Amino acid sequence: MRVMVIADFAVATGGAQRVAVESARALAEAGAQVTFIHAVAGTDLALDHPSIDKVCLDLPDIWSRGALSAAVNGVWNREAAKRMAAALAPYAGVRDTVAHLHQWTRAFSPSILAPLRASGLPLAVTAHDYFLACPNGVLYRFDKSEPCALKPMGAACLVANCDTRSYPHKLVRVARQYAAMSQRRGGRVDVIHIADGARDRLAPMLPAAWRHHRVDNPIAVARGPAAVIANDSVFAMVGRLTDDKGALVAADAAARAGAKMLFIGEGPAREEILRLHPSAEITGWVAPGEVETLLRTRVRAVLAPSLWPETGPLTVLEAAAMGIPAIASSRCGASEHLGAGSGRVVNPDPASFALAMRDLSDNETARTMGKAAYERFWAKPRDPAAHAAGLLDVYRGMLS
Repeated sequence: MRVMVIADFAVATGGAQRVAVESARALAEAGAQVTFIHAVAGTDLALDHPSIDKVCLDLPDIWSRGALSAAVNGVWNREAAKRMAAALAPYAGVRDTVAHLHQWTRAFSPSILAPLRASGLPLAVTAHDYFLACPNGVLYRFDKSEPCALKPMGAACLVANCDTRSYPHKLVRVARQYAAMSQRRGGRVDVIHIADGARDRLAPMLPAAWRHHRVDNPIAVARGPAAVIANDSVFAMVGRLTDDKGALVAADAAARAGAKMLFIGEGPAREEILRLHPSAEITGWVAPGEVETLLRTRVRAVLAPSLWPETGPLTVLEAAAMGIPAIASSRCGASEHLGAGSGRVVNPDPASFALAMRDLSDNETARTMGKAAYERFWAKPRDPAAHAAGLLDVYRGMLS
């Protein structure tokens, strides 16, 4: 079997990029031939494998260009479509070959859907977010700081000033969504979901002919001894520091609970975080290996305080693989993995998180939960091998 893995980037930085890279590597190690097609130059070392061919289309990140160029190419990048057609040409109609799209909103644009359809290759798309239906991709009202209850692309949606940047930027996203919708008529797509809640929200918004599957993201944490939660350990949040991801909820909650707080990442909420919790520590972006070291040596629990209905995040399961419990927002997909005493699921507000943090400030409680999280994860690991096996089952169904 050959799998055409397609993503804007081939460097494991953000969540979707990481999954695309780690998924390609896992598929190669499971025996598939992989062709990784990416838009922007630069490849991750994980893609150095004899069964992985890398094809760079040498396109820019459209949002690194001027506003007008970004708007035009974000809606329909003609050059991306042309280069994608050339990259797919050798495989068009080839048996036992599938295409798997991870990300297209930063460089490719919906234009690449046209050559993908023309190739005749069965197409899978991983729903890392809600861009298959929602213009801003997160089903969240940034103007109201609450999940969106509007019908995507309906009349109320079109006039809502819900974008994280501006209403003109929202209109560009709407135009892009129309372009994407024009390419999904009459075709079938197999959608890979990473959380049941996200599937329940997104599936009714998509064409009835599309098929839906649940395959967990790969958690590339090698099994080792469970982390020892020290008496002076801290609470941590990993990722981009934004309001919608709950960074301010975490800072406010830690201040209320009198808890030490570590933010591993960077983002526009930095100053407000330090205003709410002046003693909070912010590391900035660090390498994945350093993130694991920080979690194993300094952290008693990770926080996933998302305000939007996040499909992940990966951090909760990565922490569980190390024996570290989590406190997760009831809105995020990762909350589905917290059971049997392995963490807490609470409302995404400072008071609820502070209460849970006070509970886990007790060393014995944190250690008991960490042990439960470790045992729960490794009883059914979501490691790269399990991820690849799940995808290959989906691909076989697509080909048959």
